[in-house]
Amino acid sequence: MIPYGKQQIDQSDIDAVVEVLKSDFLTQGPMVPRFEQTIARYCGVGDAVAVNSGTSALHIACLALDLGPGDTLWTSPITFVASANCALYCGAKVDFVDIDPATYNMSPEALEEKLKQARESKSLPKVVVPVHMCGQPCNMEAIHALAQEYDFRVIEDACHALGGKYKQEPIGNCRYSDITIFSFHPVKIITTGEGGMAVTNDQTLAERMELLRSHGITRNVTTYGSMGVRESGSKTHPYAHTPIPPYTNTPKHPYIDTPKPAYYYEQIDLGFNYRMTDIQAALGISQMKRLDQFVARRSQLAARYDELLSDLPVTTPWQHPNGSSAWHLYVVRLDLEKMNLTRRQVFEYLRKKGIGINVHYIPVHTHPYYQAMGFEWGMFPESEKYYQEAITLPLFPAMTEKEQDRVVDALKRILPTEHTEGH
Repeated sequence: MIPYGKQQIDQSDIDAVVEVLKSDFLTQGPMVPRFEQTIARYCGVGDAVAVNSGTSALHIACLALDLGPGDTLWTSPITFVASANCALYCGAKVDFVDIDPATYNMSPEALEEKLKQARESKSLPKVVVPVHMCGQPCNMEAIHALAQEYDFRVIEDACHALGGKYKQEPIGNCRYSDITIFSFHPVKIITTGEGGMAVTNDQTLAERMELLRSHGITRNVTTYGSMGVRESGSKTHPYAHTPIPPYTNTPKHPYIDTPKPAYYYEQIDLGFNYRMTDIQAALGISQMKRLDQFVARRSQLAARYDELLSDLPVTTPWQHPNGSSAWHLYVVRLDLEKMNLTRRQVFEYLRKKGIGINVHYIPVHTHPYYQAMGFEWGMFPESEKYYQEAITLPLFPAMTEKEQDRVVDALKRILPTEHTEGH
């Protein structure tokens, strides 16, 4: 079986992980901040916060922007469910914006029209999450302009897009957004096994996300919420000369106190255990050395697919000239009218031939959980039409041209071409 996606691990990756396994730190050691710095430098962004998944990154990004009950988040229906679920984790509501039929990303035109209606009904979103589907960047300049006009925050879901570019600059520089999210799942551009990253140019947002990823606990004296350590021995209050007994309620003003002991920490928010380990970070640092190589190979294979599929009844991916895709996925749309076949027939035939094609994605609003909220088929027609026609062909850096030829030959056996009438 040729998988639709696959990690590429070499000896340098293995050596990096083994080195950590032999070190004193497996969880929170020097590798996590080093990986954060590596991503931040690559993207040209101020701060990076590593977590254990892209989903976790989306969650803490929403919380950092104070998304909560009474608020609404808008995203694309064509995405993995995490892009919408992150709002529900915060107690907020979700709605969707239909896609551009050419890019499969959130349509700025559809977004603007929906915003006009929402302004009239006083139901504007607090956060919008455009998704860089397949690795192709959204029209972030247009979305940012709308954010300025309609006063919403922007989280870029770039889980497909590390290594891609928008307007000749790295995706993740947050020029047009508050926060950008990456994923390091094994089928993504680079992998840490499981893992994610939130990047931002806003130091306050970065500090909030750092707090939330680790139980809401801080050891930073500047962020302590209480007024003193409850320790045996007396404390001196600045406005009284009598000792204050230990373990009593803290007054509203601080003690004149000795520095906190090394073991001291405080929980000042309700956070989560979303931390990345040093083992994962070491793998990520090693993989980053080959990121551009991975993206270049994906791009090369995508261009070759374009050529090999040119006489088949499929629509190959169109690329906007303003962007350079990271090519996480290679999705084609089947011309079902010309084929006289269903997408399911094509899918099952290719699977039987050992071609691990997939479908990305079932529109989020059509899942039973979201239909129970009132969403229905027919609400986002471009997304639904895309879903009926889309299949994802195998694409990964270690894929050989021989494997790619196998995929194309299998498609040619079932799809009609200029020279055949079908299978």
